[in-house]
Amino acid sequence: MTSISENRRAILERMSQAVRESGREPESVHLIAVSKFQPEESVREALRSGQRVFGENRVQEAKTKFATIKQETQDIELHLIGPLQTNKAEDAVRLFDVIQTIDRPNLAEAVAKAIRKTGRNPRLYVEVNIGNEPQKAGIAPDKLAEFLTYCREKCGLTITGIMCIPPHDAPPEPFFKAMKILADQHKMSHLSMGMSADFEAALRCGATEVRVGTALFGERKVTP
Repeated sequence: MTSISENRRAILERMSQAVRESGREPESVHLIAVSKFQPEESVREALRSGQRVFGENRVQEAKTKFATIKQETQDIELHLIGPLQTNKAEDAVRLFDVIQTIDRPNLAEAVAKAIRKTGRNPRLYVEVNIGNEPQKAGIAPDKLAEFLTYCREKCGLTITGIMCIPPHDAPPEPFFKAMKILADQHKMSHLSMGMSADFEAALRCGATEVRVGTALFGERKVTP
């Protein structure tokens, strides 16, 4: 069984190769270690290997797991990559450095209110339902421009990125390419897409951040 450090080294090597194939430098992309449902010790092992960017799905779990770690390690960057309820917006703004899942007007309003109240200004991404799947969260691609206008002009938010989870039952590349087109159209500097099974394809299509859990940590050690 390989260690988290060994897994991370292998992932970074694969990332570097994929990024070079897209004509970019490895330093231009980032690995988000998806630590949801992983114990604190696994996070600490990843920290010892040099990992500093982590992704969590739930506000309460992240608060419990990272409260001490963030105090001890000042250069951690914590991303919220799961759905956010409006009543958790203030907690999310206080804890996370990046919120990747802005996906509806009332959430944009709640986050804007929390930013004004707390004085914190996390980086914000819009989640795009790139496959137009009715069971998934996210803004439909053809509604993205309208929603960005709402976030910026009505809520005063600065949106710097978009993220997606492509359909699991189809090749991901067409969806990743569509996301890259949207990112370019809307001048987004951050494009979060690609997970353990498809991060290399995402990088070849232009991702700037990939969200990798199982390939790094192994199977989840904590039951959801």
